[in-house]
Amino acid sequence: MEIKRQLQLAPLLAMKSFFLFGPRVTGKTTLIRQQLAETTTIIDLLDSRYFLRLSGAPHELESLIAAAPADIIVIDEIQRIPELLNEIHRLIETQNITFLLTGSSARKLRRGKANLVAGRVWDARMFPFIYLELADFDLNRYLRYGGLPAVYLSEYPEEALNAYVNTYLKEEILAEGLIRRLPPFSRFLKTMALSNGEMINFTKLANDCQVPPSTVTEYVRLLEDTLIGFLLSAWIESKKRKAIKTGKFYFFDPGVTHMLAGTETLDPNSNLYGKSFVQFICMELRAYLSYRRKKLPLAYWRSKNGHEVDFLLGTKTAIEVKASKSISRNDFKGLKYLKEEGVFKNLILVSRDPVSSLTDGIVTLPWEKFLSDLWRDKFI
Repeated sequence: MEIKRQLQLAPLLAMKSFFLFGPRVTGKTTLIRQQLAETTTIIDLLDSRYFLRLSGAPHELESLIAAAPADIIVIDEIQRIPELLNEIHRLIETQNITFLLTGSSARKLRRGKANLVAGRVWDARMFPFIYLELADFDLNRYLRYGGLPAVYLSEYPEEALNAYVNTYLKEEILAEGLIRRLPPFSRFLKTMALSNGEMINFTKLANDCQVPPSTVTEYVRLLEDTLIGFLLSAWIESKKRKAIKTGKFYFFDPGVTHMLAGTETLDPNSNLYGKSFVQFICMELRAYLSYRRKKLPLAYWRSKNGHEVDFLLGTKTAIEVKASKSISRNDFKGLKYLKEEGVFKNLILVSRDPVSSLTDGIVTLPWEKFLSDLWRDKFI
């Protein structure tokens, strides 16, 4: 079954060469074959023939391209041979070749002091499936198993998730030398998964994981570099109420979060379901900003007194997310306090309540309506 993804590569590559970064098995290679098959030559560095040839002699990239000329040269898993970026830089300059460079980690590129072709290659991101890409979207399935194509479409999503977590997140990261020992990293992953979407406390994490705080800091950077998670910054510009500066950490996919945390069931009436619903909306917002090339920061707000709003799109839109099927007056509290700042044009409460309404300048929307309007650019 071919699923049309929202990320469109051809318009991007008409402007510039691009890095296409995304966690493993989000569908980068499939997307390339679907959208660019007739115009590309693909050099897959997971293929040992290409890897062995180019790792020993990066300059042979030019002869490979000359033997199979195409409008666009795709180099898959570019982080495996960072030295190729010097050749890519030269070929862009001398032959005006358009490259699409895919990868699941920027860490090796930076650590290898690779030439990141300053300004000559722009950056795009790939994410798991989003709501609009799935014709028969099943919210409960998505919140439990996530949106990785190989997982969401599998008859055995639990097995697929288990293979992903244990083969890539643990064994492959260890094999590539990104961590020294697996047991403390495994403890760290579980601890982070259990606190997904919460403010990050490095000292507490270090105590829970039985490692030094410096190791926790390094592990968090590793998750960011390998695109497995990210820090959501705090918005600290509120004037009427002093804001907390601590960021929150989110994994890139709810299914991966549950597998790491050891979740067995996801009750729709539980707090964990609510956290997964918030994470789902967060992933949709990240994908929207990236795919639509919107240069707005994604943040959250929390006052010292505990008033909070889940997501802020720049200073245009504030979004509070509730998993309840019937919203209450208390659900508006954070948005009402933020409204007093007089900064945000749109104040939106997203929930599973099927009724839309307008209350004191705050719009309440069912989650399906919110996502449909989001991708139609109604809030930017």
